[in-house]
Amino acid sequence: MLKSAFVALTLALFTACAPTISTPVEPPGPSVTACTAQGGTVRPICRMQNLACVIPYADAGRLCSDKADCQGRCLYTGGRPLDPSAKIAGRCQANSDPCGCFTIVEKGQVGPGLCVD
Repeated sequence: MLKSAFVALTLALFTACAPTISTPVEPPGPSVTACTAQGGTVRPICRMQNLACVIPYADAGRLCSDKADCQGRCLYTGGRPLDPSAKIAGRCQANSDPCGCFTIVEKGQVGPGLCVD
């Protein structure tokens, strides 16, 4: 009986010290695999340089009059309009990077200017 207890204890010790096989773990932040599957790239954004998945938009640069016309925002790219009530066109934003300063076009009108850092 003592011999079988010793064998059981020895086996328990050996299995406790045995190496385990682990799968690679992605670093904290966005999943690189999921990001590239969507056609994006993981890169640092904004002033804090946090990693984010930035996805290009298929309609980038297309004329628009509102966000409904774009995958992302409809952005005004011209100079200050002479008549703020005049109908204007914007361009669909290039990608999902939220950072920078831009002016939004809403319902064909110059909307608010925003800076996201």
